Amino acid sequence: MSVDALPIEPKIKQALEGVTTATLTTVLLKKGLRNVWLRGAFPLAPFDKRIVGRAFTLRFVPAREDLATPASWSSPISTRAAIEAMPEGAIAVVDAMGVNDAGIFGDILCARMKKRGVSALVSDGVVRDLEGVLGTGLPVWASGGAAPPSVAGLTFVGWQEPVGCGGVAVFPNDYIVLDRDGAVLIPADIINDVVEASVEQERMEGWIMSEVEAGTPLPGLYPPNEQNLARYKAWRAKQG
Repeated sequence: MSVDALPIEPKIKQALEGVTTATLTTVLLKKGLRNVWLRGAFPLAPFDKRIVGRAFTLRFVPAREDLATPASWSSPISTRAAIEAMPEGAIAVVDAMGVNDAGIFGDILCARMKKRGVSALVSDGVVRDLEGVLGTGLPVWASGGAAPPSVAGLTFVGWQEPVGCGGVAVFPNDYIVLDRDGAVLIPADIINDVVEASVEQERMEGWIMSEVEAGTPLPGLYPPNEQNLARYKAWRAKQG
């Protein structure tokens, strides 16, 4: 049963746009979550701005000849129907099981997603019509491109249900952060704690970097010992 898509809170979006995926993986590791980086999902074109949104999930299973046909594109359960259910600001997360010889979306579908205001497409699979897809301006994190259509190797079965993308369990409305290091998931239930810890981590690492540039040796600085931690806290207090 599919789950309704939820909007992202502006404060959370703004905060996470200032946090690297590298920092997020460290913060999540400290909270016991090691498997949050989606394998095989890399930016197909450079994007200067970090992208943050809530996951709108789509799921493929292996192709079955009676189901994976061009006629299935007109079915009520199709990628076309799923795209029409995507809300503005969502990040489409597509479980393609790592299949890299069948493109999940092409330029027309990506153009429609862009028109609907979808923030990005993320998949452990590949896209087709790569030049056209990049021409739509839709940010895409995937494994690359392939000419064959999705039905050459995949069967689309639904949206807004739990999926496995890049070896990571993604639930509808989880939070996704994208940058040049890839795609990282934040479980929705712990988003506020992760945001708070991540913003603080970025602030501290910014201070550490300034100390490195000033010539301070790394031992006792990164990570900070009690003396340097006290110095950092004094600096932070002055920032207001």
